[in-house]
Amino acid sequence: MAITLTEQAARHVARHLEKRGKGLGLRLGVRASGCSGMAYKLEFVDETGDDDEIYESHGVKVFVDAKSLPYLEGVELDYGREGLNEGFRFNNPNAKNQCGCGESFNV
Repeated sequence: MAITLTEQAARHVARHLEKRGKGLGLRLGVRASGCSGMAYKLEFVDETGDDDEIYESHGVKVFVDAKSLPYLEGVELDYGREGLNEGFRFNNPNAKNQCGCGESFNV
């Protein structure tokens, strides 16, 4: 299964990469944290890691390290606004449950 970005998320990332003036894409990973066990982490990529899997969606590359991949296989990353709040939303088919804020999950 692939890791994908919605068109809105890809546009948002592409705009920020352009503003930065550098970068290969977006790194999506997980770390132990949060109230449900695992938390997502996002950062811009300037250099490829040796164990990175690379996916491309709407012209934006998404990098995932080998340790994070089992937790993120099939994830769709969306970006949107709800009222005054805006941000990324993770549609993760592996998550059995997640905290109320959507920042952490459990598999």
